[in-house]
Amino acid sequence: MWGRPILMEGGNLMNAIEKEKIRYFRGEGLGYKAIASRLALSVDAVKGFCRRNNLDGEAAENADNACRQCGAALVKSGARQKKFCSDLCRSAWWSAHAYLYNHKNENERVCMYCGRVFNSFQSKGRKYCGRPCYIAARFGGERP
Repeated sequence: MWGRPILMEGGNLMNAIEKEKIRYFRGEGLGYKAIASRLALSVDAVKGFCRRNNLDGEAAENADNACRQCGAALVKSGARQKKFCSDLCRSAWWSAHAYLYNHKNENERVCMYCGRVFNSFQSKGRKYCGRPCYIAARFGGERP
């Protein structure tokens, strides 16, 4: 199952992480051009990969009928199609696929209460490493 290597615009090979990201974005319903621009690949490379892996047409539309973690059947209960059957499956899947996070907004911070260094993916104004430090700083208490 080695298959033919996929070349990108600069002649570099597409790695496993990029292939997984293409599968993920295709499952989200993104088109070839949108995926190519997000991953800095050529549209033809993305299109070829999707066609070889049955991610084009109906396969992409039906990709979200099962839980991404355990494979359980999902029932549409609102305007958006669910991706996970439970919070436990969602948490487990994102823990295993942490490399898919958008790390562009990652900020290294120092907790104002305990002094630990932590990464903040959320707001740039975050001051504490977690809720226990915030509560201790706001209402007094021992350092964790």
